[in-house]
Amino acid sequence: MRIAIIADLHANLEATEAVLDEIDRLTPDRIFCLGDLSGYNAQPNEVIDLVRSRDIPTIMGNHDAAVCGLEDPWFFRVAAKRAIEWQMERLTEENRRWLSRAPEQMIFNRVYLGVHGAPGSRDDYIIDWLDAMRQLEFLNGRDVHVCFFGHSHRPSFFSEKGTEQSVGHGSAHELRPKNRYFINPGAVGQPRDGDPRAAFGMLDTDKMTFEFCRAKYDVESCAQKIIAAGLPTELARRLAKGK
Repeated sequence: MRIAIIADLHANLEATEAVLDEIDRLTPDRIFCLGDLSGYNAQPNEVIDLVRSRDIPTIMGNHDAAVCGLEDPWFFRVAAKRAIEWQMERLTEENRRWLSRAPEQMIFNRVYLGVHGAPGSRDDYIIDWLDAMRQLEFLNGRDVHVCFFGHSHRPSFFSEKGTEQSVGHGSAHELRPKNRYFINPGAVGQPRDGDPRAAFGMLDTDKMTFEFCRAKYDVESCAQKIIAAGLPTELARRLAKGK
């Protein structure tokens, strides 16, 4: 089975459409989303509607929880908090209910765990190999072979029996059955690894491989919508830099 993994769409419709178009070209069997459909950009309803229309299993990200009123956004940075407050006023009640019912985690194909930030908490970051290894205790007692996560907006591949590995576009990594892995496919809506292209990943459960993928999208169009909405201009500027 081939499974597409997406994360951190962040109300970026142009990036979401580009990634889903590329995923359709690759014809996977399933798509899973690791959360944060909301936040930062200017089209939360359109992105949520698109994900819902395709019946993509989705977990709740920290921005999603804040937009739904389930978490207080006081700890977000100023620009992120402004975007959340703006979206709280505009999110349809139907989309708010749908987001608020999203699960905290999901297990698929028995050995794959999907979380937003980390197994311990959706608000925790996994940035480096040591961060990943600190999360191993939350996998103990489960049959989990791979934990997929988002939140950091950085494509990452961490192996229990090894260290961090290169994650450039098109790089494929073998998943050995007697090892455990933490994998971030990268962000669709706001990449932070210096590459402005939208990021996602492809899992092949037969070949036991994971491939990092990118898709070009109309960055300028998304940025102009942010400015037109009156959201902080820094949210528009960072898209072109991929930071």
